[in-house]
Amino acid sequence: TLVKRVKTINAEEKSSFTVELTDGGATKIAVIKEVKEARALGLKDAKDKVDAAPSVLAENMKKEDAENLKKAVEAAGGKVTLK
Repeated sequence: TLVKRVKTINAEEKSSFTVELTDGGATKIAVIKEVKEARALGLKDAKDKVDAAPSVLAENMKKEDAENLKKAVEAAGGKVTLK
């Protein structure tokens, strides 16, 4: 039935996540460096993503990879949301 399907979907853990930078923070240069390194972007592309916050850093990432990216960016001073 529909109710069982909805409960099953709600009970299942999400398998892919979108990592969104919500704020570049006060240490924007450190955040840009981290985004550049973690996402293998050029300096200008990384700066543009940080300056455009809120912006999506990555889509369809595995939970572990998304959490690692979130920790790295937050350690540099940025604010990140997993969706």
